[in-house]
Amino acid sequence: MKLQLLAPVGALALTFALPYAALAQDDDPYPMEPGEWVEVTGIDLSDGAGLKYSQWLAGEWRANSDFAVEQGWLNSYEILINTHPRANEPDLYLIRRFPNFVDNAEGKRRNKVMMERYKRSEEKLQSESADRASYRTVVSDMLLRKMEWKD
Repeated sequence: MKLQLLAPVGALALTFALPYAALAQDDDPYPMEPGEWVEVTGIDLSDGAGLKYSQWLAGEWRANSDFAVEQGWLNSYEILINTHPRANEPDLYLIRRFPNFVDNAEGKRRNKVMMERYKRSEEKLQSESADRASYRTVVSDMLLRKMEWKD
């Protein structure tokens, strides 16, 4: 009985694993290979909050993002405005591109560097984030992987 239940689970796992296994082979026939990671965060703004949020983005968010690019933590970042949002779609998208994920030790090191940079306590940073929640809402978050053409 257990074997009958495990078979569909195993088949599903193979469905997702096989394309990545093929990408890992040196002689694979795929014309693309994995590239940078792209995080896309959808933001919904309250009516009348566009200027306030754009000022925060142009100040602290931009400075910290530039710093992350200088450190090599991010490849790049950008902001896209949804000029004709449909119902329940974000007003803007924050896009951050990065080369790879970090292990726990590197994550802790980066967190320490950023906390020294902020010159504020974790409690203060959380409070400021909560204040922004009064006029903006994160409505989506996607993690994508860019595919690069092989030469």
